[in-house]
Amino acid sequence: MTKLKLGAVLDDRPVKITVELPATLNRDLIAYADILTKTTGAATPIDPSKLIVPMLERFMATDRSFSKARKPKNSA
Repeated sequence: MTKLKLGAVLDDRPVKITVELPATLNRDLIAYADILTKTTGAATPIDPSKLIVPMLERFMATDRSFSKARKPKNSA
């Protein structure tokens, strides 16, 4: 079984945004959604656009430099 970084995608209230993606990234999102659907046993196919938010959240949560930069500095 494939171990993906993302788990099940929560069905949340949708928010419309407009983003232009390179065609290669779009194909990768479609492939990732297909694999995630199979590995999580989802009853319906996962919409690739629903992956963008959890992927960005995961990326930012694991970026140590970003985490360090966000921490408030103690005032002297």
